[in-house]
Amino acid sequence: MTVESAATPAVQFAIADGVATVTINKPETMNALDLAVKEGLLASLRQVADDAAVRCVVLTGAGERAFCAGQDLKEHAALLEKEGFTLSSTVTEHYNPIVELLATMNKPVIAALNGVAAGAGASFALAADLRIAADTASINFAFAGIGLSCDSGASWALPRLVGPSRAKELLLLPRTIRSAEALSLGLVTEVVPAADLASRVAEVAGTLAQGPTLAYGSIRRAVAHSSGHDLSDSLAHEAELMALTGASGDHRAAVASFLAKERPTFNGR
Repeated sequence: MTVESAATPAVQFAIADGVATVTINKPETMNALDLAVKEGLLASLRQVADDAAVRCVVLTGAGERAFCAGQDLKEHAALLEKEGFTLSSTVTEHYNPIVELLATMNKPVIAALNGVAAGAGASFALAADLRIAADTASINFAFAGIGLSCDSGASWALPRLVGPSRAKELLLLPRTIRSAEALSLGLVTEVVPAADLASRVAEVAGTLAQGPTLAYGSIRRAVAHSSGHDLSDSLAHEAELMALTGASGDHRAAVASFLAKERPTFNGR
């Protein structure tokens, strides 16, 4: 079954066969994050995160030029002239909850990088489990270039992917990182020809959508937890999640299928 929906014209999503594809739909501005996009993206992600029928989420951008170019600076410039405006308001109201949803929803998330991912757009991509990039895509941690610190989880995710030293280099000296280099640095999972991006993402998303969704979500939580806790705490948390997934229908069905030498069918619970 396919469901077409749109929280706002700026952000659209479709649900088909357990996969929700959320698309930032402002190609004329390189999918920059104006207020409409931020609110639409937050609403869409909340909806798909809570939908039990959605077993994998794909985040991408419309058009061929950009995944997401980060904050819309034209809108931002106008807001800077308003008395009492602070950038921290949109960080706490929009960027932080968007990244938390991407990083912690109880199902896998794929970022399909169809073009440039810059600033907060790059951070959004890092919050996903897998980043599949077109060979024409690029990443730029552009914050310092406009006199800003980093946001949307860049300070958390980037060092964990490339190490603290390289993370500071990419943040202090922002530059365009082409897809081949992004792959070598570990910033993306896979690079494919631009013409093959949609089909490859659909293939991977389809595989994940047919898998043990509760187990996937628990793996996400275990990895996130262990990055900030010692071994003993991490082992205890793993035990909790093993108890949860061990009591699941998917686990019981998979064990029965293994004993019967059959391929398991997962229902995501």
